[in-house]
Amino acid sequence: MRLALFQPDIPQNTGTLLRMAMCLAISVDIIKPCGFVFSDRRLKRAGMNYLNDVNITHHDSWEVFREFVTEENKRLILLSTKAQTAYTDFSYQENDILMVGRESAGVPDDVFNAVDKRVRISMAKNARSLNVAIAAAIVFGEGLRQLKGPSIS
Repeated sequence: MRLALFQPDIPQNTGTLLRMAMCLAISVDIIKPCGFVFSDRRLKRAGMNYLNDVNITHHDSWEVFREFVTEENKRLILLSTKAQTAYTDFSYQENDILMVGRESAGVPDDVFNAVDKRVRISMAKNARSLNVAIAAAIVFGEGLRQLKGPSIS
């Protein structure tokens, strides 16, 4: 499994996600543009000394990323509050890329409609959304559980 960040705009969340990815041996796709300079000190602080060891691929645009997904024969799964399928009712596969949207705006409708599948985390009625790093960690936990954990050697 891989993690994709669609135009991330909060460096601390991105750093936290990169740290998680390194610890769980998950490759990360960053879909530009980012809402911050990728060398931001807040990104480095949240990612600590893990940032040099995480496998990151930068994609210049959504279109370039979609080509990558197609060429690599990956299945693109979006975490969204608008999804109908609960993340616990979904069957994850090794070739999945779990994608999170921008912290400030999610993903545009064309991106929402272009993904292969969408999953959601159930929340209280008055809750709008979880922090993107927490949401990704929750869903990756379930996906890795189903796949019997990360392939760490």
